[in-house]
Amino acid sequence: MKGITRNVILDLLPLYLAGEVSDDTRVLVEEYLERDPALAEAARSSSELRETEEIPRPLKKEDKMEAYGKAKKKMWMWIIGLAFVFASIFGVALLAIIFMFFRK
Repeated sequence: MKGITRNVILDLLPLYLAGEVSDDTRVLVEEYLERDPALAEAARSSSELRETEEIPRPLKKEDKMEAYGKAKKKMWMWIIGLAFVFASIFGVALLAIIFMFFRK
């Protein structure tokens, strides 16, 4: 394993702990951890810590589109609601003016 330094393993360790590496990389990291007990212990404790945390996952395109659709629908509901409020205010004002005109 010439050329594989501790820094290379440290770069790969987050991916290894997340299970996002190929079989070859997994073997490489595990072989290195067998030779470096301090790093192996740090990886074990980090792995235990990661299991207790909620790690946000990147959104898939479908999830993004669903969120966009919900936000768009909510925005249109706000616009329709505001239009209804303004139309109501305008209608009441118009009725008040008409009522005052015909009252005389």
